[in-house]
Amino acid sequence: MVARTRFDADPCPVARSVNAIGDWWSLLIVRDAFDGSRRFGEFQRSLGIAKNILAARLRALETAGVLRAVPAPDGGAHREYLLTEKGRALFPVIVALRQWGEDQCFTPGEDHSRLLDRRTSRPLRRLQIRAADGRPVGPEDTVVEKLQETERTGTERAGEG
Repeated sequence: MVARTRFDADPCPVARSVNAIGDWWSLLIVRDAFDGSRRFGEFQRSLGIAKNILAARLRALETAGVLRAVPAPDGGAHREYLLTEKGRALFPVIVALRQWGEDQCFTPGEDHSRLLDRRTSRPLRRLQIRAADGRPVGPEDTVVEKLQETERTGTERAGEG
């Protein structure tokens, strides 16, 4: 079996994110957790995933701090999987993927699901990336800046400077 490449120490936030959440099963598990799935069987029924793969992905999501397993509230032997704050912070990522999929992966008029505001029952506004001054920005308006340790912490390392 080929070893999976790890990006734990990569300086790119995208690489580290993919390291933590980078397979389709994990993202679909997170999606289902947002949709209310809590138990192993619920995830398995929704996804049609093999038990061994689901168990491995749930463990990986726990290790990454995205989900936490808790005893069943009814006192049963099973556990429930809850999104942590780190997991809940993936909500904009899931919404962005959903909206991209709606725009790019369906033909006009093709049936698909949509995400609604629970209070108004209306679809959510499209996500937009905005600059600090509020103007919309696209890829051509951005540049990646590599940060040094002193820029991230605002301090110099001992023995430097």
